[in-house]
Amino acid sequence: MSKLCVIAGALLAFVATLEGQVDQGVLARSQEDNESWLMYGRNYSAWRYSTLDEINTENVAGLVPAWIFQSGVGGKFQTTPLVHDGVMYVTGPSNHAWALDLKTGRELWHYSEPVPDDLPLCCGKPNRGFAILGERLYKVNMQATLVAIDATTGSVIWEVESADYRIGYSNTVAPLIVKDMVVIGIAGAEFGTRDFIDAYDAETGERRWRFWTVPGPGEPGNETWGGDSWKRGGASTWITGSYDPELDLIYWGTGNPGPDLDGSPRPGDNLYSDSMVALDADTGQLRWYFQFTPHDVHDWDSVADPVLIDMEVAGESRKALVQANRNGHLYALDRTSGEFLFARAYTEVNWTDGISPDGRPILIPGHEPTDEGTLTCPGMGGGHNWHATSYSPLTDLYYFNSGDGCQIYHGAPQEFVEGEYYLGSAMENVSGEPREGSIIAVDPATGDTRWKFPLVSPPSSGMLSTGGGLLFAGTMEGYFMALDARTGKPLWRLQTGGPVRAPAITYRFQGRQHVATAAGGSMMVFRLGP
Repeated sequence: MSKLCVIAGALLAFVATLEGQVDQGVLARSQEDNESWLMYGRNYSAWRYSTLDEINTENVAGLVPAWIFQSGVGGKFQTTPLVHDGVMYVTGPSNHAWALDLKTGRELWHYSEPVPDDLPLCCGKPNRGFAILGERLYKVNMQATLVAIDATTGSVIWEVESADYRIGYSNTVAPLIVKDMVVIGIAGAEFGTRDFIDAYDAETGERRWRFWTVPGPGEPGNETWGGDSWKRGGASTWITGSYDPELDLIYWGTGNPGPDLDGSPRPGDNLYSDSMVALDADTGQLRWYFQFTPHDVHDWDSVADPVLIDMEVAGESRKALVQANRNGHLYALDRTSGEFLFARAYTEVNWTDGISPDGRPILIPGHEPTDEGTLTCPGMGGGHNWHATSYSPLTDLYYFNSGDGCQIYHGAPQEFVEGEYYLGSAMENVSGEPREGSIIAVDPATGDTRWKFPLVSPPSSGMLSTGGGLLFAGTMEGYFMALDARTGKPLWRLQTGGPVRAPAITYRFQGRQHVATAAGGSMMVFRLGP
């Protein structure tokens, strides 16, 4: 049963703020709405770019805190907050969420639901954000449920179960609204689950369709799984996808096959793990797929956000999809057909001798995990992992972070036990060679790197680019910073006191541009002083 904490005095003021409902048309025009931030990637193309330019390269040094909300909740804050009609909606770890007054950061309501003690988890209890439609908010809970919440009061309207958490399923994804549906992914591949993408009726919570990312018997792609290994195939979908309303296609990245590092129980390419899938929005049927890392044995999930850019590639206009992949390469695909356009390495890579004309890696033998251990670059987290990326039409650059360096991969047979880790051994760091990181700007039409900003450790936050020529990002060491988006030159930074694991957002409120990010257990909002 949900626990709801309401601050009565603040709520009375809050009720009057919901002036207009968010419908599909409003979401489709979200890129033009500088007063709001209405979805995980800001727009359906997942650009995470705002035209706001009050804060710019000339004055960003004058950025100061406007308010700070201390949540009092521990864990990994990875949320992208939503902003609408004077309210900020924030999700937190361990099934917490808040509505905050946009002027002061005052709590308007607080939602929480206990996380079951017997929930198998690999990577903490984060949540990456709300979706909004009408006067309702939608979020997933860790125990693989989807919840509809009244945006005015924080009360639960309905809650549905997507999967049985007891066998390893969990959920952290920010939902995506498509038409009158709430689209979500799932997590659990580290426990040998068979994963999926779901669409639910936004009004009733009834499931409209399900796409299994590991095909069953009789379905195309099942032949790429030896024996009955498809039953434990993984291919989780734990980062939000994107949507092209014109093509009516939903794009979603998938994660590693199971077990992660031991490929012997699952001979074959293991579709549709480590892939990009394009689904018919109304039916969930597969229109095309592209597999980045066939038969992955390095845990190189391909879940990172698919960014949609219309651009010229090799002299031809393309409706493209760009992704910085965990295997160390930046990919561009034609989002109409799934045709491979190009791939370029953006960090140290030693497992492949390039990518073939059809997009398949040209493998260098001897980089599979072994009992003794095998040195492979990049390491287990990538390259670029899951953190939100950004595309700026102002600079025509695509921004993402990267964990740079190598790791030693071990592999060993492991018996599958339902609800327990199913990894096939593990990895270790190279002695005396700590992994570092970088923020990278590339030309998305060629994959050419324009600049790199070094980090002392693997990166932790996503990206935000703005019309002021800025790129905002954060670090595990607690720094929130602004770089010149054209050159990578650092222009401003602030020590927040806690790891910055979330991407920033920006919006205009009461005539002034604000920038907000989660840091440690707090939500911090900035504007130009005084």
